[in-house]
This record gives sequence, C-alpha cells and structure tokens, in this order.
Amino acid sequence: MAVEAHFIETIIGVGILLFAAKLMAELFLRLKLPIVLGELLAGMIVGPFALGAFFVIDGKSLLEIGSEIKVLGEIGAIVILFMAGLEMTPREFLKGGKASFTVGTLGVVVPFFAGLAVFQMFGFDALQSMLIATALTATSIAISIQVLSEFGKLKAPEARLIIGAAVVDDILAIAVLSVVSSIAGSEGGVENIDIMKVTITILQVLGFFAIMLVASVLVIPKIISTRLWKAKGSIEGIATASFFGAAALAGSIGLSPIVGAFAVGMALSTTKVFEKVENYIGKIGLIFAPLFFAIIGAQVDFREVNLEVLALSGIIIAIAISTKLFGCGLPAMMFLKSKAQGMRVGIGMISRGEVGLIVAGVGVSSGILTSDVYSTIVIMVAVTTIITPIWLKMEYKKEQKR
Repeated sequence: MAVEAHFIETIIGVGILLFAAKLMAELFLRLKLPIVLGELLAGMIVGPFALGAFFVIDGKSLLEIGSEIKVLGEIGAIVILFMAGLEMTPREFLKGGKASFTVGTLGVVVPFFAGLAVFQMFGFDALQSMLIATALTATSIAISIQVLSEFGKLKAPEARLIIGAAVVDDILAIAVLSVVSSIAGSEGGVENIDIMKVTITILQVLGFFAIMLVASVLVIPKIISTRLWKAKGSIEGIATASFFGAAALAGSIGLSPIVGAFAVGMALSTTKVFEKVENYIGKIGLIFAPLFFAIIGAQVDFREVNLEVLALSGIIIAIAISTKLFGCGLPAMMFLKSKAQGMRVGIGMISRGEVGLIVAGVGVSSGILTSDVYSTIVIMVAVTTIITPIWLKMEYKKEQKR
C-alpha cells in the first residue's frame, strides 16, 4: 500500500509542477520575460517550502519533492543536454576548441580560487571553503541554451563558445568535485591531499570525455541508421536508448551524466537521421525541460533564510557573478574580437545549476556543510539562475534595437 501511496504522491507532484510551470511560462511570455525564469519561479511558488506547505493531506504536504521527482528532474537535464549536443557538430566543437578550452578552464579556475581565498578569510575551514568554491565552478548551460534558442541564436558565434566552454567547464567542475568529494570522504582530510592522486582523477575525467566523444562519433551513426531500422519509432527509440546509455556510462565513472548525453547528441548532429531525432526530442523537451526548471525551483527552502544566511548569500552571489564575467567574458572578448559577444559569453556562463546543487548535497550529507551554508549555496544557484536569462535577454534586446 505504501508503494502505491508513494506513486500517487509522485504523479500528483509532477502534475502540479508541470501545470504551474506552464501557467508561469504563459505569464512570462506575455510580460516578454524569459520563459525559463517563469518555470523556475513556478517551482519556488508551489514548492513544499512555500505555497505547498499550506496544502496538507494526512499530515504531509500535497507536493513533496521526493527522490522519484528528483530523478525525473535529472532526466530532464539529460534531455536538455542531448538537445544542445544536436545543435553542435563535432567539427564545430573542435574548431572552437582553443577558445572553448581557455574560456571553460578559466571559468573553473577563477571562481574556485577566488571562492577558496574569500571563504578562508571569513573563517571557514579549508574543506568547507573548498566545497563552497567547488559549487561556484560549474555552469548550468541548460538555462542559457533555452534563452539562446528563444532568440534563435543557437548558431551565433557566442552561443557556440558558450556551449563549448560550458561543456569544458562542466567536465572540469566534475573533475574538481570528484577530487573534493574524495578528500571529504578520506580520513586525513585536507592535510593528506595526494597531488598525484588529484592529477590522475582530473586526467581520468578528461580522458573519458575524449574517448566518449570519439566513440560516439565513430559508433553511434552506424548504430542509428535508416538502413538498419525500418519500423515506426525505431530510430527515435534507439537514439533515446543511446543517449541514456552514454549518460549512465558517464555517471558510473563519476562524471555528470549530462556529459554523456551531450556527446551522443553531437555525434548525431551530422547524420541522416538528424531531423527525425531533433523533431522527436523537441517534443519530449516540451515536457521535461519545464519539469527540470520547476523541480530546481521547488527545492529552495525559504524557512532556512535569516540575516546571516542572506549576508553570506550576498557574498557568494557577488563572487559567483564577478568571477564568471571576468574569467569567461574577458578571454571570450579576445577570441571573438567583439566586446558585446564576449560580454554575452560571460553572462551566459553565470548561471549555476544542478552541479552546484549536487556539491551542496554532497557537503550536507557528508556533514561538512551546515544547513545555513547549504541554504546559501541553493540561494546562490537560484539567484544566478534567475539573473542569467534576464540579463542575456536584455543584451539581445539591445542588439535588436540597434
């Protein structure tokens, strides 16, 4: 009976979140604001820590964000990144290689060391500072992609650079997360850091992505071809199985599953089945993308907020914004030879998303971060996620006026 109740709770949650997300999307479309933002806010409003807390049935709030709903959110992130992969051919990714690599690397290095220095100044110990700094490294590309596609800018040079750099950024951020979590789990903590082990972890992550990309480009087009699959829906089904498989493979070695999905999307971007797959995944994205953003919003716990949390959040947010603007925006200006496009790359990289939340989760479950610090990281993720689409949209509006 408990299982059935749990199942009903999950489908009620999905229904409420989707309905709220679409209502807010309509409202934001009419207000000429980014739709993603409406979907995020919808989650915050109906979430269990806001309006959801007032609708109680059998002692439980009507909308609970349980593990099942979080899994659906993760699937949403995988679908969004597969869609992004389809928009970029491997040749374009490699062509932008030097620029993407530089911007992506600086987008991890600058926030990490700035965060580490500032939080140690504020009296946090080395391990706590490391975890907070790690939460500052990763970019949530899903949100910028939505805004870029709303403006039909996914093929623009700055969009290419944002996507390429964000993938590099994500891979490096996951490498940093792997290192920091292994330190968090080890006995000696920060004093016993083995530089050799750290280097090996980072190289493993980079090596895996390179292998995955090559394998996807060589193997996937052969598996998913119209010669092999004739039945209705076969190509779409096999494509879905492939990107889920690649995501699982990435996840099983400690990488973010979204990296695997992106690699398969990129492998399919030059094949004959591209249009068929793009058309199909676009329809799935209509459900999973809003669900993903609403679920992120619903996890913001307003009950934890006090003056201390707000002050700390202010500092984290300031570091989060400035380090990406300088770390990614300045080198992008040099590569693209355009101040406006470089600025857009910096803005597009500000939003922190699922990786920031994963870091916060690792910190809390291992007992290193207090619930106060967890709340500040979640607030930082929420605020940067809200700022990015508005700011990016304003930049494109300026361009349209010109």
